Amino acid sequence: MLEKAKTGGKPRRGSKTKVRVRVVEDGRARVRPDSLATEEPMEIRLVSGDARQTVAVTMRTPGADFELAAGFLYGEGIISSPEDVKKISYCVDPDLDAEQQYNIVNVELRGDKDYDLRSLERHFYTTSACGVCGKASLEQLELRGCPVIPSGPEVSAEVVYSLPEKLREAQGLFEATGGLHAAALFYAEGELVALREDVGRHNATDKLVGWALLEGRLPLSGQIVMVSGRSSFEILQKCLTAGVPVVCAVSAPSSLAVDVARQFNVTLIGFLRGNRFNVYSGHERMHT
Repeated sequence: MLEKAKTGGKPRRGSKTKVRVRVVEDGRARVRPDSLATEEPMEIRLVSGDARQTVAVTMRTPGADFELAAGFLYGEGIISSPEDVKKISYCVDPDLDAEQQYNIVNVELRGDKDYDLRSLERHFYTTSACGVCGKASLEQLELRGCPVIPSGPEVSAEVVYSLPEKLREAQGLFEATGGLHAAALFYAEGELVALREDVGRHNATDKLVGWALLEGRLPLSGQIVMVSGRSSFEILQKCLTAGVPVVCAVSAPSSLAVDVARQFNVTLIGFLRGNRFNVYSGHERMHT
């Protein structure tokens, strides 16, 4: 299904960018090399025949771009299965002698189905800091037919305590740059399944959900998603559409995230640090 990017054209930027910094310590300065998390725009285009439509531009860390595009479209309800996607590829600009455009991802949808693009009207620009700009509400989730998450699984407090360290140990890019968020998928017993990193929490979550979609692993019933930082409405929206019953975060949730969790029976855990956490919704799944 996925088309690999062709070689040639501009080189693809990596997830890390090398810089030189001046370090001042104890009144003395020295210059040393450093690595930063790369942040670049990525345009997502829907393709049907000769028609192309830009549906979003997001500031992201390069890497897992096809998963990011697929996860974004799935979270917005545009696609519902891998079979909806005919091909995902980087754009080739015919005006630049077929030069590869690694910051433009084309998603070609199968032509035998009608796709509702109304949910994308509020998008077009997203940031790595706050997610998609525009209004979002619980009513939109209800109108899209998002189901209430069924009961289960039971998760022990000891498993929850262990998740931050497992996430941190698996963050290879964070280790090198110190500036990336992560979204990780765990089994209910605490085993790490997959992890994706990005400068934005919502992008990392899209990459994770996109991976699960393209691998045919949705819904993520009986599993746990943990995100670094805080949990927002959009994090809960993406996890809800993927069928995730338990969402954990290092920091606080927003009020709307708690509303979503309570309305759709998601266990929402925040301030997960050391041997302590808060349960904002779905305490029935927790046992000590």
